[in-house]
Amino acid sequence: MMTIAQIMEKMIAFSEGNIHDITHLSCVWTYAKTIGELEGLDADTQFILEVAAITHDIACPLCRKKYGNTNGKYQEQEGAPLVREFLADTGMTAAQIDRVAYLVGHHHSPAQIDGIDYQILIEADYIVNASESGYDQQAIRTFMEHTMKTAAGIRLTKAVFGV
Repeated sequence: MMTIAQIMEKMIAFSEGNIHDITHLSCVWTYAKTIGELEGLDADTQFILEVAAITHDIACPLCRKKYGNTNGKYQEQEGAPLVREFLADTGMTAAQIDRVAYLVGHHHSPAQIDGIDYQILIEADYIVNASESGYDQQAIRTFMEHTMKTAAGIRLTKAVFGV
C-alpha cells in the first residue's frame, strides 16, 4: 500500500503546479494530522483522515474548467468519483477508498458529520479557509461554538486566531 508521503507526492503531481491548491492541501493535511494524533485516532482512521485531507479538493481543477468556480457543492459532486479513480492504484482497500470518497464528497456539508474523521476534516479545512480568506473573529467564534467538537481543533483554532 502507498504511504501518506507517496499519496501526497501523487496529489502534488496531480495539482499540476497550482501553488495555491498544493499549499492548501498541505496545510489542511497538517492540521488534520495534528488534530487526529492529538485526539488519539486509531491507525486506520488516522490514515483515512490524512488521505482525505490530502485529496479533499481534488475536484477544484475540474470545477474551475467545467463551472468556472470551485463552489463547494460542485466539489462534492465531482470529487467522490475523481478520488476513487485517483486512489485505485494505491493498494488501499475498497472500504478505505469508499470512506475517503464519502469524506471528499461531503467535506462542505458539516451538518452530515458521521464520524471523527469527518469532524476533523471539517475542522482542519475550516482553519485553513479562515486563514486564507481572513474570516473575522465572530465568524470563527461562531464556527467553534456550533461546529467544532474536538478539544484539539478548538485549542488550535484559539491559538491560531487568538479567539
